[in-house]
Amino acid sequence: MKRARPAETEAAIPLAHPLIGEEEKRAVMRVLESGQLAQGPVVAQFEEEFARWCGVKHAVAVSSGTTGLHLALLAHGLGAGDEVITVPFTFIASANAVLYTGATPVFVDVEPDTFCIDPSLVEAAITPRTRAILPVNLYGQPASMVELQEIARRRGLLVIEDACQAHGATVQGVKVGALGNTAVFSLYPTKNMTAGEGGLITTDDDRLAASVRMLRQHGESERYKHQVLGYNFRLTDLAAAIGLPQLRHVDAFNASRRHNAEALSAGLKGVPGITPPVERRGYTHVYHQYTVRVAKERDRLRAALAARGIGSGVYYPIPVHRQPVYVDRGYGDQSYQWSEQLAREVLSLPVHPAVSEADIRRIVQAVSEEMSS
Repeated sequence: MKRARPAETEAAIPLAHPLIGEEEKRAVMRVLESGQLAQGPVVAQFEEEFARWCGVKHAVAVSSGTTGLHLALLAHGLGAGDEVITVPFTFIASANAVLYTGATPVFVDVEPDTFCIDPSLVEAAITPRTRAILPVNLYGQPASMVELQEIARRRGLLVIEDACQAHGATVQGVKVGALGNTAVFSLYPTKNMTAGEGGLITTDDDRLAASVRMLRQHGESERYKHQVLGYNFRLTDLAAAIGLPQLRHVDAFNASRRHNAEALSAGLKGVPGITPPVERRGYTHVYHQYTVRVAKERDRLRAALAARGIGSGVYYPIPVHRQPVYVDRGYGDQSYQWSEQLAREVLSLPVHPAVSEADIRRIVQAVSEEMSS
């Protein structure tokens, strides 16, 4: 590869850049001045607006995407003896949430082009203990929900979407979050919209929504009356104050991400050793991450880009079944071809709304030069 130019000659291009404006600052100040900092009326308003935006009856705010997955599984009655089919190529929280309930994650491999669960492998993984499929909409790309819904209907299974990276993504015009029985979103700072931290559970199921609301609040059905063993997984009004204006801008944020992704793909098309991401027909990718495959020397390319002041990231370098905590649980002898290969090849490049046209030209030029040398 070519010798990198000194990074100090140009401003750095960060991999992620949350867009926090005056609206968010004013909203936070209003909450601070109100004295109601914990879960209160701003959380309730945030839930109502998110549910309406997503096209579902209920959105329940919680403290993180991880706690959202945990509570969604618990509210559906998942526990010891049950199995949940998911993928090993994801952030570890997707599978950990299954373990938290006492249930067992069962892994199937992903598709090499979309990075999402391969529906053709799901049927063979179903056993009499299988209760749910937990597809991950990785990087903002929806999983094959049409095929997964058909399998779930035929086999009597739940579909619980891990939509933590896919706010606003669609399948045949329907937003993720309104496709399965339940879905979970994250509000972590790097996501397409943020509340600083937090999560949301979406569903059309009245009973499930009521159960999640109890579980997030120490199992309370009414003040100081605890029906079940619950948790302190609430979102604060401070966080919701950030989330509300973010929600009102997320469609514009996503449009910018898609524009930037299109420009990156056009520029990187034909670069030796680089495979740009794809968008499934009839699906809308919202590019939480713009992730390419690098045929060889991925880590060397990443270092060279860093030397040029261009941020990048590897999501994820170790598949879940290879993580020590899962090896200790007996998953170490399992092998998933694409999950393991992708962990060696994937590299995410800046795509967020703060990326300029000049930044895109610089990213494309840097990748092209490094891969062509």
